[in-house]
Amino acid sequence: MSILASSLSRIKPSPTIAVTAKARELRAAGKDVIGLGAGEPDFDTPDNIKEAAIKAIREGQTKYTDVGGTPELRKAICGKFKRENNLDYTPDQIIVGTGGKQVLYNALMATLNPGDEVLIPAPYWVSYPDMVLLAGGEPTFVEAGPNQGFKLSAEALDKALTPKTKWLILNSPSNPTGAAYTRDELAALGEVLKKHEHVWIMTDDMYEHLVYDGFEYTTIAEVCPALYDRTLTVNGVSKAYAMTGWRIGYAGGPVELIKAMNKIQSQSTSNPSSVSQAAAVEALSGPNDYIAERNEVFQARRDLVVKMLNDAEGLHCPTPEGAFYVYPSCAGCIGKTTPDGKKIENDTDFVTYVLESVGVACVQGEAFGLSPHFRISYATSTEALTEACTRIQKACAALK
Repeated sequence: MSILASSLSRIKPSPTIAVTAKARELRAAGKDVIGLGAGEPDFDTPDNIKEAAIKAIREGQTKYTDVGGTPELRKAICGKFKRENNLDYTPDQIIVGTGGKQVLYNALMATLNPGDEVLIPAPYWVSYPDMVLLAGGEPTFVEAGPNQGFKLSAEALDKALTPKTKWLILNSPSNPTGAAYTRDELAALGEVLKKHEHVWIMTDDMYEHLVYDGFEYTTIAEVCPALYDRTLTVNGVSKAYAMTGWRIGYAGGPVELIKAMNKIQSQSTSNPSSVSQAAAVEALSGPNDYIAERNEVFQARRDLVVKMLNDAEGLHCPTPEGAFYVYPSCAGCIGKTTPDGKKIENDTDFVTYVLESVGVACVQGEAFGLSPHFRISYATSTEALTEACTRIQKACAALK
């Protein structure tokens, strides 16, 4: 009899974490590898946020807090939702977790029964399907490919929903594509969802502030107030505030759902770090001029990467609206042969070839549910990105 739970056989380790670990391992072995797999800003946490954490430590804010977050942080989150998203929440409608991933996982654990379906547009963040499976539900997928700008259309949504659909997950801007929904696109999805009153909506808004070219960010509960009572609006401080390691995510939603999520959290991790929560209060309430300044850098990096990848033989790279990822197609490289005689059969073969031949680590599209593509994170220096894209061009040119 195995010590391991049978449910583990339904899931796989995170491919994005695996790529980052592989790049780190190769560098430790003396290989010249540029890692473009991690979804993590290379900027440091701003000083005012660091100082808030140091102050909290010095004042002894190092004890347990309320399971779902300190009153101060939940109040700050309510202020953020009102100020930036025109959403009215009270503190009892807010939960704070150890990163956005835990908040999403808690919601699924608290709501899914065997046979319940969760509709996930593909390509998707790698963890969504596995979290659904661990929670006992069934992930179902609807393709949102490059011809749709990597965004779910109202027509496709209407066809994909079933009587068993409990949740729709919407991620905007998207990981892995950077695609972001306009107000009109969200309104069209909302009209469909109004007709399906049994379907709840889970938004992953983690990249909200990372949008470019004057894009106007909106979230579906803001655009479609009729869906407010069955929407869980999830966000966090990881990306815009360069606080990935601080591990603070949060959500606003109906009181009954938030209570259920608190119940799950109370029997798993309990409260998030007290010091991280104090830092998050400052992130959400303090000055944040650095976001716009850093976005200018991210946009310039995006433009550089898009241009250089489009200049590579066999690649096509759309220009995303936000986040810090591009999701180019490598269809033009499929079927070609590497200099050592190996045939490129799929996007996994392609990223393996790029890593082994020119030392650039990226993530295959198969991991995100839509091939033949691959994901590059441009959350690293311009110099590293220029060198990486030059190497990718070289690798593509060597294919026959």
